[in-house]
Amino acid sequence: MNEHLQMAKLEELQDIVVQTRRDILRMVHNVNSGHPGGSLGCTEFLVALYNEVMELKDGFDMDGEGEDLFFLSNGHISPVFYSVLARKGYFPVDELGTFRLIDSRLQGHPTTHEGLPGVRVASGSLGQGMSVAIGAALAKKLNGDQHLVFSLHGDGELQEGQNWEAIMYAAGNKVDNLIATVDRNGQQIDGPTNEVLPLGDLKQKFEAFGWDVVEVAKGNDLEAVIAGLNEAKSRTGKGKPVCIMLDTVMGHGVDFMMYTHAWHGKAPNDEQLETALSQNPVTLGDY
Repeated sequence: MNEHLQMAKLEELQDIVVQTRRDILRMVHNVNSGHPGGSLGCTEFLVALYNEVMELKDGFDMDGEGEDLFFLSNGHISPVFYSVLARKGYFPVDELGTFRLIDSRLQGHPTTHEGLPGVRVASGSLGQGMSVAIGAALAKKLNGDQHLVFSLHGDGELQEGQNWEAIMYAAGNKVDNLIATVDRNGQQIDGPTNEVLPLGDLKQKFEAFGWDVVEVAKGNDLEAVIAGLNEAKSRTGKGKPVCIMLDTVMGHGVDFMMYTHAWHGKAPNDEQLETALSQNPVTLGDY
């Protein structure tokens, strides 16, 4: 890709990022409920993943054969997931206006019984997504499918023991078609992770468990995120599962929400919404 085309693509992706942030803010404000902090922090990652990195088929089916798969383990950041799926065309963008309403397909945590295109597993009970992603990756191996499985996990979520059993299993069984990303924002619902329960050196931990680790220090920079994802892809198929340590800022893109756990699960009021939206002007049109 030449420099001009690369810049045009980055501008296109950045427009999606800003509009996705607007979607997140408006969704949680509308029902005074939801999780904006982690959603805003992972916007660049999910926009890059779905619009640049993953190999996807047209349409959607639950089997997911012949394409890359993604599993959201920290399901409380559903606002960013729903926005990215809608903006990618999985379902109508105006359906974002039903977030968390009675009988909506867009509940607080993604579930499958509503039949929402793009969602293959119910998530939000933290600690389970790694196991699901490993199962899907092994199924692809059994089916002779060369595509990859991606997953996203919160750093605080790694305090759940099931993760470490799964991490050990993946390395022991050479699940090398898996790329698991850890959103290392240092925050969780009750405070900074190093105060709630210190996680230590996560890179060293994953490496000690037999994984290959890619670190992305600028997890809210599109170019850095895309480069990190592509580097991770280049390391698949070599006998080890791959982990991306993605350093993000919770609440990124809204100055008063950044660098604190306070906005983990709190919606902005009318005045706060107006301020937040002024920092993220319309790019693709609001739903």
